[in-house]
Amino acid sequence: MSAKELKGWLGSDDSTGSGWSKDDGSGETIGHESGRKIIKILSANPQKDPQKYSAEQIGHMRKVVSYCKRHLAQEETAKRNTDSKSYKSLKNWGHDALKG
Repeated sequence: MSAKELKGWLGSDDSTGSGWSKDDGSGETIGHESGRKIIKILSANPQKDPQKYSAEQIGHMRKVVSYCKRHLAQEETAKRNTDSKSYKSLKNWGHDALKG
């Protein structure tokens, strides 16, 4: 997803209601927080120049890829049902299962 698409998605009610809640009592999900980090990463380096990513950004991107890969392998639901929690959670992590 593009930064603009992800930002729009994260502002929706569907986004805030899916995924595991953070332990800090904020009510925000882990995936929603990840999505905000992804937007910052994409916005800071729109040309996707590999030399311009920080070690922290690369670490987060690896975490995102790992999460998406694991959940797509475990569940086919995300590809079949756009109303499923799996689909919505993956979108919070910047992956639209219908696009990939």
